[in-house]
This record gives sequence, structure tokens and C-alpha cells, in this order.
Amino acid sequence: MIAIGAHPDDCEVKFGATAARLAAAGVAIKFVSTTNGDAGHHMLRGRELAARRYQEAQEAARRLGIAEYEILDNHDGELLPSLDARRQIISAIRRWQADVVLAPRPNDYHPDHRYTGALVQDAAYMVIVPAIVPDVPPLKANPVFVYFEDDFQKPAPFRADVTVPAGEFRNAKIESLDAHVSQFYEWLPWLDGRLEQIPPDESGRRRWLAETWAERLTSESFELCEYGRQPSGEELPGIFGV
Repeated sequence: MIAIGAHPDDCEVKFGATAARLAAAGVAIKFVSTTNGDAGHHMLRGRELAARRYQEAQEAARRLGIAEYEILDNHDGELLPSLDARRQIISAIRRWQADVVLAPRPNDYHPDHRYTGALVQDAAYMVIVPAIVPDVPPLKANPVFVYFEDDFQKPAPFRADVTVPAGEFRNAKIESLDAHVSQFYEWLPWLDGRLEQIPPDESGRRRWLAETWAERLTSESFELCEYGRQPSGEELPGIFGV
């Protein structure tokens, strides 16, 4: 199973608790970020920020118990649905031998999110075509493609085909978000004008994070994409361990 987000921390926000649940059950899970996150901060940028976010992502992976976290070297805020980027996605899915691929829907406020969704859609058939990206063997069967949950209404609202309670893995998700110090305690609070609310101590910060993100910590929902293999209604919940 491979989850593809636009930025280091996107997969954790949308899939963290479920990823921890599946990893604990022995599922090999990889996270991929299509950009290196080098613009997501009010004080840092460029290679210094990208290096910091890479380390945060690796720590988040450790806390979730997932097998691998890959950061593609594309600039934050500049992702385009190009052929080169499509080849990167095709290659990543093939190299992981993914049977399930998760990604955002291609409608979102952030262009990196939108184009990540479009790139994964564009890769959905090509992962089984031998002549495309011929240096990486094609998959023998098309994976199941699934969307992360979102709140956007146009052109169509998100449809929850399966919902996974966070349950005992709620804390693992909090811990994975907590690993992204540059985002959840610096950049995002700065954007929201709440930087002064961040407690100075680690335990206080975690409590603040759990309270602030409470609505996103109870469950995670997913929508089946019409591209790729179409599992039965009974099979889909089983893929997510429910």
C-alpha cells in the first residue's frame, strides 16, 4: 500500500491513524510526498527547510511504524502535472509493488494538492503499460486507487465509501503530527495568527495539538476512485482493516 501526498505531513493528516493500524497488522506501507516542502514556513525556506522537513517526515514514519517515507525533490508550490512528474509517480507505485494507492482528489485550494491528485489519476492506467517508464517493470495487475477525505463540494462532494475509526491509533496520529514541529507548532499557527498560543513545553504542545485537531482525530474516511481495480463492497472495508 502506498499513500501519496503533496507535502511532508499530508499523508499523516489524512491517513495517519489508519496507516498505523495497518502497519501494526503487518501491512507494508509507504508514504510519498510529491514536493520537498521547501516553501512551507514563514522564516525558513529552500534547502534548509527541505532538509528539516525530510527529517521530520522520517521521525513521523518511525512513530507510525510505516516502512518507508520518500520525499520527491520537487519545489513546494511549483508542482505541475508534467510528464516528468507523472513518471516519478508511476515509478514510485511500481517500485513499491503497490496493490492500493491513496491520494488526494484533484480539486483543492492548493495547486500542489490538485496536481498530486491529477498525477496519480494519470498514472492509474499507465502503471501496467510496459512501454511507459520502461526502466521499471510494470505492475501485473492494476491497484485499487482511493481518495483521501476532503471538504470540497465542486465538482462533486467527497463520498465516504469506508470510514476507519482512529480508536487506539489516535495517539499514533497525534505523535506523527507532533513530529512535524516546523508545521504544526510554527508555520500553520503563524498562518492562523495563533503562534502565541503554542505552549513552550513538549507535553503542553501535544495537548494543544490534540485539542486543536480533535475533529480530525476520531476517524478517517476514503472514497474509491473509478480508475484502477474495483473491489467489491465487502472487500473495500477489509482492505482498511475494518
